[in-house]
Amino acid sequence: MTMAQRLAAAGLRRTRARRLVLDALNRVDRPLSHQEIAGELELRRVDKVTLYRTLTTLQQAGLVHRVHGIDGVWRFRGQHPQSGKCGGNHIHFLCLACKQMSCLPEQPLPWVEAPAGAEVFGKQLVVYGRCAACGPGDESDQADDPHPSAGGDDQGSSHRDRARPGATPER
Repeated sequence: MTMAQRLAAAGLRRTRARRLVLDALNRVDRPLSHQEIAGELELRRVDKVTLYRTLTTLQQAGLVHRVHGIDGVWRFRGQHPQSGKCGGNHIHFLCLACKQMSCLPEQPLPWVEAPAGAEVFGKQLVVYGRCAACGPGDESDQADDPHPSAGGDDQGSSHRDRARPGATPER
């Protein structure tokens, strides 16, 4: 299915901004931040407000998905209906050094039971560290951890594990 056909199937007009954004997202193999998308080729001529609105429209139409990184940055990835590439419902890895995010679709998300009566709209899991290209880190990398007290210690235990005597961390 062509990009024009995908836009039409979603009930959207085939605007220049939508075509450029979808093209940029479909050219790469990882989710991109707003800033990275804006820096792609011709997108420098699309203003920030139009880009934000376009990303929101494409997400609502199911043509892109977004994932919120632990660094507070939303990243977007094009949906690929034929290839099954990055449907969004999988784990993502965020490199704290270079800020690139990658998809880990072969690893399923864990089952989570929501509180009684809650309505779940989705879930995401972002694993973070240093990618192979950035090389191994040292103790100073812990200062880059955006959530140093978000439930983990240096042995991989969560705050819940420490609260329950005899609990063992999952690895």
